[in-house]
Amino acid sequence: MLRFVLRRLLSAVPTLFIVVTLSFFLMRVAPGGPFNLERPLEPQVLENLKRAFLLDRPLVVQYGHYLWNLVHGDFGPSFVYRDFTVAELIMNSLPYSMKLGSFALLIAVIGGVLIGSLAALRQNSAIDYAVMTVANFGITVPNFVFAPLLAFVFGVVLRLLPAGGWGDGGFSNLVLPVISLALPQMAVFARITRGSMIETLRADHIRTARAYGLPTRVIVLVHAMRAALVPAVSYLGPVAAAVLTGSVVVETVFGLPGVGRYFVLGALNRDYTLVMGTVVLISVFIVVFNLIVDIIYAVLDPRVRYE
Repeated sequence: MLRFVLRRLLSAVPTLFIVVTLSFFLMRVAPGGPFNLERPLEPQVLENLKRAFLLDRPLVVQYGHYLWNLVHGDFGPSFVYRDFTVAELIMNSLPYSMKLGSFALLIAVIGGVLIGSLAALRQNSAIDYAVMTVANFGITVPNFVFAPLLAFVFGVVLRLLPAGGWGDGGFSNLVLPVISLALPQMAVFARITRGSMIETLRADHIRTARAYGLPTRVIVLVHAMRAALVPAVSYLGPVAAAVLTGSVVVETVFGLPGVGRYFVLGALNRDYTLVMGTVVLISVFIVVFNLIVDIIYAVLDPRVRYE
């Protein structure tokens, strides 16, 4: 297992290199620039800004300079938020997104697996139909519709919870954004778990366990659940990276100071270094969580052999 982990970590290096390279040159090729304002700057001021941010150098030189700084953990200064470096912007905002995403992911995984398993055990019953109806609702209704609706109903009309803002990061401030972020993912986990559990319960080894007279609880929890969780774990890697690095819609609707807003603001403002910082961030998260998923595979399914 240790050799496998080391191989995956080494294979992540060229993957990250390709992602950084493509992102760097695509940002430069896109129309516009960080200093293209509605009111054009004076030519001398524009020249000084380009010189300060090395934009007057050849593109290959800029690329080499960025790679050198990136290897040393320097994401560079932000072109728009000029009092901060990109690393400072991300580090100041990431804890908010991580806290929000952690609660949402926990609810999505536990809730989705539980109701998906319940629907599979009661296949074609009223419970099954109810679970799938709610799951379809959670998948089809987008966040930019569901999140404002929650804020309006519970924050404005009923005044039970804050309609926005981080506050002290307490329970009342997190309930609505966590639900908005968790519901679509919980619906997906429920559908995946239900389909996988139904297939697993029809497997030969489950029929054999029933023939031996094992209790249903033991059959489900000990024999069926491990195999049924494998497809859900496959989905866990990318969704964990997406949720923990911030949601643009949820953080914008509820006015949260997370890192998700920088994904859009960086692209709109042509803030090259900020866009690159967010790309590197989510790429690292995806690599790390995919590695964790592969390790969980070996725990859930003893037949998996990586050596």
